[in-house]
Amino acid sequence: MSGWGWRHAGRLAWAVRDLDLSIEPGQRVLLLGASGAGKSTLLHALAGVLADDEGEHEGTMLVDGHRPAPGRAGLVLQDPDSQLILARVGDDVAFGCENLGVPRDETWRRVRESLDAVGLAVPLDRSTTALSGGQKQRLALAGVIAMRPGLILLDEPTANLDPVGVAEVRDAVSRVAQQTGATLVVIEHRVAVWQHVVDRVVVLGAGGGVVADGNPSSVLEARGAALAAGGVWVPGHPPPLPNRRQRRAPVAVLDTEGLAVGRSREAVQSGLDLSVSSGATLAITGSNGTGKSTLGLTLAGLLPPVGGVVTASDVLADGAGPHPISWRSRQLLTRIGTVFQQPEHQFLASTVRAELSVGPIALGLSAAETDSRVTELLERLRLARLAEANPFTLSGGEKRRLSVATMLATRPGVLVLDEPTFGQDSRTWAELVALLAELVDDGTALVAITHDLDLVDAIADSTVELT
Repeated sequence: MSGWGWRHAGRLAWAVRDLDLSIEPGQRVLLLGASGAGKSTLLHALAGVLADDEGEHEGTMLVDGHRPAPGRAGLVLQDPDSQLILARVGDDVAFGCENLGVPRDETWRRVRESLDAVGLAVPLDRSTTALSGGQKQRLALAGVIAMRPGLILLDEPTANLDPVGVAEVRDAVSRVAQQTGATLVVIEHRVAVWQHVVDRVVVLGAGGGVVADGNPSSVLEARGAALAAGGVWVPGHPPPLPNRRQRRAPVAVLDTEGLAVGRSREAVQSGLDLSVSSGATLAITGSNGTGKSTLGLTLAGLLPPVGGVVTASDVLADGAGPHPISWRSRQLLTRIGTVFQQPEHQFLASTVRAELSVGPIALGLSAAETDSRVTELLERLRLARLAEANPFTLSGGEKRRLSVATMLATRPGVLVLDEPTFGQDSRTWAELVALLAELVDDGTALVAITHDLDLVDAIADSTVELT
């Protein structure tokens, strides 16, 4: 790459600019940088999937001496749903091999090996839509591994995985790279996961170019404090924790009795007796596929219980009835706000500012109050420079902050957040956690579904681990 840069259509600033970088065959590169520095854009460009009509570019980029084109590299995206193609797990993993003309027997041998390598122990005929977010992430990685590409590009491949899954996926990638000699470029905010697997660390600057490049130990030793200040999760440099204020005694606003949750009336968890209280944070943790997201959607009144009940207090219900599943969407707006695991699933408007205005407008707030709330959230969550950008052009971390902000704009009494810190650098993580802590201290009831143990340590008042 020589002087390479790319700007998304509809964005005011360049996503990547003035990039001079050469990666040798077989190298294992950890790509770091603050949220929004253009890491995902660079990976998309290397994979040859940036269309000319999506933006403008400058400089030169070559892969094996040629302009990047689809098929030269295997790319695992931040959003695994965007890579699901076929209805069954085995067919989905086999899809890439079949397109490459791999013989049938060899294809299905690779399918089984790849699923074993990423730790996805499900039947080959399992519906891909029935998988959890973390399981879908493993499925996407298995599909790439099965193709045996010479260049493997991973965009936060472990972001939605439990700790065991993180280790499994990292080790699987390492084995494949070792066995095949493939070149590896991986994006990950948390350095500790990959620092002993890669042989090179490259840090992109928020304003363009490369600010650090070298072997992991030298880069982290020489630039550790500066990198941490810029948002990189550097071992030994934890982000600041929020200052907590004196809080009022918590009062239960949601209770469950004998709750069973699931989809299509098939329970994945049952016998749950939980309490969600104002001014307190309930963290829901557990391995992938244990029903954490399903429980969150049920508490939020978006999925009916398979058994048992979810009951709201009189104060939270405010005349809407005792059971959130019976509330209309407008009644939910000020009572229970939900942030989905995949941010794109809740975007409705064509600009970030308009997206943040959807809830306040639906509540009938004045233009002045709507503008005040939106402007405050844009500033607090570092989205002001993106106010006129299309939400779908944001980076993964920016999308997550926007999805959280859309719920904060309506100021509900209860917030149910599914992986709220996904894709954040350490700086935006600290700012987001501080904002959530303020809300809790002011009396909001928070339910956080998460694998982020740092988040649990920072703000959880109680924890339920699903098994």
